[in-house]
Amino acid sequence: KKSEQTKIPQKGDNISTWQCYVNQSFKNIINERIMILKKYFPELTEKKLAQLSQLADLYKEWNDKINVISRKDIDNVIEHHILHSLAIAKAIQFKPGTDVLDLGTGGGLPGIPLAIYFEDSFFTLIDSRKKKAFVTQEVLKALELPNCRALQQRGEEYKEQFDFVVCRAVAPIDKLREWTRHLIKEEGINSVPNGILALKGNQTITAL
Repeated sequence: KKSEQTKIPQKGDNISTWQCYVNQSFKNIINERIMILKKYFPELTEKKLAQLSQLADLYKEWNDKINVISRKDIDNVIEHHILHSLAIAKAIQFKPGTDVLDLGTGGGLPGIPLAIYFEDSFFTLIDSRKKKAFVTQEVLKALELPNCRALQQRGEEYKEQFDFVVCRAVAPIDKLREWTRHLIKEEGINSVPNGILALKGNQTITAL
């Protein structure tokens, strides 16, 4: 789909005109880059691509109020954040009914993209920071994802158990083991044992 041509505001135009221009420019970027996801995940349906595109728009909207993603990097939200989160789907295909915890989710990464991809698995996203948990809850409300919830909670204090814990470089591996030992079920239903799936650095996945 070709991006719409966006008329550049002129000196003297009001703030609202400039804001509309910035928002439309961002939408054009997302429309162009959303197909990157289709390249790496050709199985993504139009519905899921639309949800992931909406997620990118929501991050832009919330990032203007609360710093969820580095403001310098918001134009790269598809490649650097959503695609990066979906890398876990290249390592494992969760079976229907898999329970997944996103530890230290921030604004919902990697949990929300994974919840869109794995619609038959259930995701719980936790973060100890009130603002981050609030943004994640609001994003989920807008997306209307029935298989995902967000809570303000510390991992060390959480009591439920899951098949997998996922996270994006929230701490060294030894710390993650310590924080999540009590959160992982003994019996699993997937092709790999239950444990931690940690995105560390550029597209590197560690399974424990």
